[in-house]
Amino acid sequence: MAIVRINARVEGRVQGVFFRDCTRQEAERHCLHGWVRNQADGSVETEFQGEEAEVAAMVQWLHQGSPLSRVSRVVTKSCPGLATESGFRVKY
Repeated sequence: MAIVRINARVEGRVQGVFFRDCTRQEAERHCLHGWVRNQADGSVETEFQGEEAEVAAMVQWLHQGSPLSRVSRVVTKSCPGLATESGFRVKY
């Protein structure tokens, strides 16, 4: 399978609802590498890479989000090249 990397911006009620930690847990479940962080405008940004099918499943999860979140929009874009980071972390 191909390894792909994407960046996603998630909008809606996604801060203060455990979105970042749930994103980390879901990414680890899919064996993805990358990060997630809050943005000053209230959105959440994440970037992750892994097998194409696992990345697609993660993008689908982002549309649903954490149990307390209310996702209104997810914008994704492919990232050139692959990162060398290992694991998935929450950036502060």
